Amino acid sequence: MKKIFSIVMVSVIILTFFTFAGCKKEEPTLKLGLGVYTSVSATDATDDKAGQGQATITAAAVLVDDAGKIVKAFVDCADNKVGYTTEGKAVANESFKTKYEAGADYNMVAYGGAAKEWFEQADAFCALIVGKTAAEVKALVAENNKGTEEVINAGCTIYVAEFANAIEKAISNAKESTATKEDTLKLGVSTIQTTADATEDKAGSNKVETTLFAAAVNAEGKVVAASSDCVEVSFGFDPVGTSTFDATKAVLSKKEKGDNYGMKTYAGSAKEWYEQAAAFDAACVGKTAKEIEGLMGADYKGNADLQAAGCTIVVSGLVKAASKIG
Repeated sequence: MKKIFSIVMVSVIILTFFTFAGCKKEEPTLKLGLGVYTSVSATDATDDKAGQGQATITAAAVLVDDAGKIVKAFVDCADNKVGYTTEGKAVANESFKTKYEAGADYNMVAYGGAAKEWFEQADAFCALIVGKTAAEVKALVAENNKGTEEVINAGCTIYVAEFANAIEKAISNAKESTATKEDTLKLGVSTIQTTADATEDKAGSNKVETTLFAAAVNAEGKVVAASSDCVEVSFGFDPVGTSTFDATKAVLSKKEKGDNYGMKTYAGSAKEWYEQAAAFDAACVGKTAKEIEGLMGADYKGNADLQAAGCTIVVSGLVKAASKIG
């Protein structure tokens, strides 16, 4: 009798366990979005000072729910400055770091008298906007392009208008994914510079190409969802260092240009840049940052599998940006 009772009790326990296990609520999936906002300026070279082209690229990565409310956010800024001389020579930079990557070396505390460094203020802003929609984030911008009292009290005293613009775009661009709030939101940024001196026949160029890779990463370090984009700005100048760059034109990212980027029309490509970037993003899912590096071949294009998936462009910038999420 005791044996039968024990068997019954064990059966009840097992049944109860599987009943509760079956009723366990799954985490809702979120949408991943990447937004980019770029402002530019250019000056002429003088005898006392080199000319300068500046492309300030503010990027935002977000995870949002079905109601369009932010669950997680991350912002960074690539403030790329390049120079050229009165001799028409392009000046090459040693390296490019984003404001977030610069960390304490950005020196807002040491030389700007700020209470917190740029990355800390960016983190404070991102923490504040959790639970907010794009419209509610835009409402946090005051008339002077700094934050409202709510933002300042949260520990963010820097200009936030470009944060809000990038976040608005990120929410608008957000796509369905399998990411959940348990995943970590990351953003990798990589800038490549290409220079050419001016000649009597041709303007010089100091070009910066900034590639961005937003990703949701799980506890194993594997990408759950990804979104890439790239901003290319070429600062032109003549043989005496006078700028030929039109800073009044809005700068769109390659993804924002869509079919107007012209890879099909002018390069004979089967797919546009944004379509090829989407193929790259899809190939990154399930991989770690280190494994993503293996997607690039010796010619800086994708490996055979990636090219077969529809990404035939040079992927060195995409891979370099993705490697920074590790």
